[in-house]
Amino acid sequence: MMDKQQLPQELYISYGTFLQHTFIEKTTGKEHIALTLGAWCKNDPVPVRIHSECLTGDVFGSARCDCGDQLKLTLEMFQCWGVGLLIYLRQEGRGIGLVNKIRAYELQDQGLDTVDANLALGFSADDRSYDFVPDILSSLDIGSVQLLTNNPDKILSLKNLGVNVMGRIPIEPELKPESADYMRAKMERMGHILSPMVVDQNEGQDGADGPHSFCDGRRSKPWLCCVT
Repeated sequence: MMDKQQLPQELYISYGTFLQHTFIEKTTGKEHIALTLGAWCKNDPVPVRIHSECLTGDVFGSARCDCGDQLKLTLEMFQCWGVGLLIYLRQEGRGIGLVNKIRAYELQDQGLDTVDANLALGFSADDRSYDFVPDILSSLDIGSVQLLTNNPDKILSLKNLGVNVMGRIPIEPELKPESADYMRAKMERMGHILSPMVVDQNEGQDGADGPHSFCDGRRSKPWLCCVT
């Protein structure tokens, strides 16, 4: 289902020097990328983040979702641990595409939440696919994962595909007031596992210590061995 392209190349970013691996879906031609940091033994559970593309959040820093902040926090956590895998999938807007996502934003501005906006456009609440993730993990010699996610459906989908998910690592950036309704819908409508602070807009600005300060004294990686 997935073809790996060329040899990995170094990618120098503010979070360290990663190796970038490119993949192409055979059926759709979509291009995906995986960034790896550090090394691991094949039987060790590797911290993995499967992140779906969000142009508005990842590139432009939109505050109406938490996507860009989750991406930054993921890279910060990997930097702290010295190891990790980011799989960046090209399935914008939970799989509905950029144009339809912007249409969904318009409906959200009229009062619908993120779920009902997708449904009103004729899509499901989440149209993403992870069918090709096992191929990516296999090509990178990863036999088991510690998944950075708040989404239990993603865990179930991966397990149904045969991925050995050993555990879950929460990935909760600091809340922004602009995304409070979105975060509430993710928790109440989509079952995401989130801290209570994400549904209270006022608490999102109190500066309380939370997962966004992950690197403060949390550099240990107890589930890993053979890390270089």
